[in-house]
Amino acid sequence: MPLSCPPVLGFAAFSGTGKTTLLAKLIPLLKAHALRIGVIKHSHHDFEIDKPGKDSFELRKAGASPVLLVSQYRRAIVEELPPTADVKLADQLAALSGIQLDLVLVEGFRDETFPKIELHRPALGKPLLYPHDPWIIAVASDRPLPTPPDRPCLDLNDPKAIADFILHPFLSHSQ
Repeated sequence: MPLSCPPVLGFAAFSGTGKTTLLAKLIPLLKAHALRIGVIKHSHHDFEIDKPGKDSFELRKAGASPVLLVSQYRRAIVEELPPTADVKLADQLAALSGIQLDLVLVEGFRDETFPKIELHRPALGKPLLYPHDPWIIAVASDRPLPTPPDRPCLDLNDPKAIADFILHPFLSHSQ
């Protein structure tokens, strides 16, 4: 991870567990504490954020990379990666360098080594990740689980409790 990087906290889970839904609830709760939050979301799919016929799309298709699209409201940078690119979290964090952030939340990259909260719904029938990943610092589940004392089980349906865990102990120990 880059040396000047803010604290990074991941959310690891199998597809369909509710990572994005939880993040969308957590971000306003954390921002209420005046935190500047960045998010990195890993996708296993090809995606387009622009449309054919738009100038930025056409410039990128013509070979420009990166393309920076900016207005008074937002900025987007689209950069082509080689189809065989090995997408690493450290590279994505480096792309955020120079942006003043207090916390970066990460959805995905569950096999990389950085602090994560595992989201688990027993009804999905998927195995727990934490027994095999020492970087999981807590488990958030919709059912109580017998986790070890150093990995608390949080209520997945209580975003405020998860936000409180992020604020303390996670952020207070990361500073």
